[in-house]
Amino acid sequence: MGEDYPMPEVMLAQEEAVINRGPGIRKGVEAAFGQGGESEGTLVLTDRRLVYVHGNEKEVDLNLGTFSKKRLYISDVEGLGSMPMDSSSFEIPLSSLTKVVGHGGGAIAPKLEVRWTDKTGAARATEFVQQMTGGSRKKNLDDWAEVVEKLKKKQQKIVTLPPAPADDSLEGRILGALGDMQEKGLITLESEVEERFGLDLGPDEVEEACGRLVGAGLIRNLAASGDDPYYRKVSPLGDDDLSA
Repeated sequence: MGEDYPMPEVMLAQEEAVINRGPGIRKGVEAAFGQGGESEGTLVLTDRRLVYVHGNEKEVDLNLGTFSKKRLYISDVEGLGSMPMDSSSFEIPLSSLTKVVGHGGGAIAPKLEVRWTDKTGAARATEFVQQMTGGSRKKNLDDWAEVVEKLKKKQQKIVTLPPAPADDSLEGRILGALGDMQEKGLITLESEVEERFGLDLGPDEVEEACGRLVGAGLIRNLAASGDDPYYRKVSPLGDDDLSA
């Protein structure tokens, strides 16, 4: 980006299964706004850029009722070093933004309208449309606009999180599985860590490790007292957490 940053880049938020209605770069051909078709992937916000990640997709089913499902496509991003970028992926440096507006409410799907200038000085625009809504979440994609504006103006407070545990510890592996900033239950965490590292874990073992991570201020248990636990990584945005 041509800017000097003394501190490492920080991931702040993710939205999976986002529809990109604008300029993916496909085999060197840049599509104009509204003319490049649509694609579906994961939108990542860091303290320096917006990144649309489209690569190594996996299918997930979103339940729309008792008998209805919608198939979604996401690109799993557990960290800044693990973004599966392909020719339809692109990044938008926050410093290049000329406009960012959130749209939502009523029957309108939450979306983020973004305009910027590319490295050649050409004007670019796109819309990112959220597909997964409802449930317990309080923030949607349209809420990103205010945070993005404050980040560009260097007015957004970013919380320094406690040191992470060693990567080869159970706590470190669980924290890595929660690196996509999505909420996950014990069974999901146990399965993901077992599959990735070839381990044989028990739910009590995973829950105890999660409890230590909660105590360290690295993850949160989102479940009400007495309910099955669901965990999510603590956001560096603090009270402005866009995953809430």
